[in-house]
Amino acid sequence: MHFGDLRALFINCTLKKSPERSHTQGLIEVCSAIMEKQGVEVDHLRAVDHDIATGVWPDMTEHGWETDAWPSIYRRVLAADILVLAGPIWLGDNSSVAKLVIERLYACSGLLNDAGQYAYYGRVGGCLLTGNEDGVKHCAMNLLYSLQHLGYTIPPQADAGWIGAAGPGPSYLDPGSGGPENDFTNRNATFMTWNLLHLARLLKDAGGIPAHGNQRSAWDAGCRFDFENPEYR
Repeated sequence: MHFGDLRALFINCTLKKSPERSHTQGLIEVCSAIMEKQGVEVDHLRAVDHDIATGVWPDMTEHGWETDAWPSIYRRVLAADILVLAGPIWLGDNSSVAKLVIERLYACSGLLNDAGQYAYYGRVGGCLLTGNEDGVKHCAMNLLYSLQHLGYTIPPQADAGWIGAAGPGPSYLDPGSGGPENDFTNRNATFMTWNLLHLARLLKDAGGIPAHGNQRSAWDAGCRFDFENPEYR
């Protein structure tokens, strides 16, 4: 099986601007290195480095904001067969940057592809999380639910994370943390990466999700795909 025609985008939702070291980026590199070995074109984006406006419209400059980097980022999102959202855990929850990215993904979720489906159909999603407190599964549930709700297909075991011992302590890349050597994290990150690759391959070869029963354009035109409203029986 070959993956050389696939593209992946990792969005790092750290709170730290470049070039400050990001522990989340350390875990991202585990997955992206595997993809690159398979010939996948990998794109990295640190969201906090970009002036992303707050809001739920595709271009917030049309709604009172002077600048908005999201439209250009959205083009990178659409170019990717695989999207991985990655970020830190704060107060047991996803970072504010991760929430902003999800909101802006949502802003474009009503746009349609050439088949009349929602724009993110035919793409796969996953997530990575780092921190030194509990919350990996809670944060992953939120991110993966959000991605599938917007139209992404989620493969089995599509998340991985590292938190170390609960409570204050070293972060993933800190000396002596044990993060980069942690077998549980490395296994999950590797399985996640291959599951994303396999599902992206299947979807690309199939031409995406079959365009019947899920076309917003057809529904708006009156097609009901065998739906029968019981009120009209």
